[in-house]
Amino acid sequence: MSPNHLRPSSASSKGFCRGFLCSSGILHHLLLALGAAALGFLYHLGGMFYMLKDSCVCMYRGLVLKKYRFGFPALYTQLVRIGVRSVLVVALVNFSIGFILALQMSPPLSDFGQTDQVAAIIAIAVVRELGPLISAIVLTGFAGASIAAELGTMVVGEEIEALQAHGLNPIRFLVVPRILATVISLFLLTVLGILIALGSGMLIGVTELGISYGVYKANTIEILSLSDFFTGLSKALIFGVTISLIACYQGLNVKGGAMGVGLATTRTVVLSIMTVIFTDLLMTALFYALGWN
Repeated sequence: MSPNHLRPSSASSKGFCRGFLCSSGILHHLLLALGAAALGFLYHLGGMFYMLKDSCVCMYRGLVLKKYRFGFPALYTQLVRIGVRSVLVVALVNFSIGFILALQMSPPLSDFGQTDQVAAIIAIAVVRELGPLISAIVLTGFAGASIAAELGTMVVGEEIEALQAHGLNPIRFLVVPRILATVISLFLLTVLGILIALGSGMLIGVTELGISYGVYKANTIEILSLSDFFTGLSKALIFGVTISLIACYQGLNVKGGAMGVGLATTRTVVLSIMTVIFTDLLMTALFYALGWN
């Protein structure tokens, strides 16, 4: 066998080199895209952190130090827009959640003669997880989208620049009332949603599943503890801060006119839902590690 047979042909070597360069080019662009995404994420995270810091400073100086009059009328307005108008939707969704859980849990539990434990499952699931999570997702459509669209429209109309030209701080007058209103609204809506979901589960358990009212009530009270309520309500507070920060940051950083406002609204809803679920995962893991389960 001649040595020439051991050498790759020029055509095959050219194809190999071309394929290697092509694959390395794709890898290069992939790494660039991942790096840009990571830098963008850190940039947005840093921006929201500074916004939260400035908001906390404004609240401290206005509510504690009394260095200026706090905008309670603006807070009341946002509470009505964000919280009151969301009550019906949150109530309907949580009512459906309790209804669905009762009907879905009954067949497998009845095989073991434990139908009355439907009350315990609904209580734990709703108080710890579904109450704050569902309320936060629903409120994202009301608070997150409306805040981002409103602030984005103000940016496009140069109203933010007008405030700054008059020496007014946009964080104090625009961001702080919306953050407080979202946090307070989500906390109260979570309490309302938990009560409605427990009530709808009890309604189905008593009327359709044959569980007596006394047994259902006793099982619900027995399974719940203060740590369960602390877990659920603390999640509601964190979710409220998360949603409001994302919405305000996206709204104040709109670029590109009306198209930018629509893009900021979409980003707010998507990022809020993803962040809320990921935050819920982290908090659940933390509470599990601390033994609050």
